Amino acid sequence: MNLKCVMVVDDKLPIGMIANTVSILGCALGKRHPEINGEDLQNLDEQPFPGLIKIPVPVLAANGDQLRGLKESIAKDELEVISFTDAAQHAPTYEDYRQSLVNKTDQQLKFLGLCIFGKTKRVNHYTGNLPTLK
Repeated sequence: MNLKCVMVVDDKLPIGMIANTVSILGCALGKRHPEINGEDLQNLDEQPFPGLIKIPVPVLAANGDQLRGLKESIAKDELEVISFTDAAQHAPTYEDYRQSLVNKTDQQLKFLGLCIFGKTKRVNHYTGNLPTLK
């Protein structure tokens, strides 16, 4: 598999919001690409372990401006980008999120994190200069 996924998160967010952002982006990726997950396993005690993603997922740091610029520059490429924004973060229900999102442009949204997925070389082209989130 010559595929790569990276999560790029606003490093100014509190740790809880960073964890929430990455987990939501990972769920969205898993829904779109179930083929990247391994088969379910079980241990010697016959306890189930659902299949995990078969490719590494580094979490990288960026600021809000970098996230917006990254999303805009990738839009012209063959990569898949899943965005997590303030519209999602502030919505108490999915319907509230939907209503907020359909009434805003990209310029009106604050990007909190991006999941970037595609061919390794292309993903590296856009994210190779970003530091690991620490």
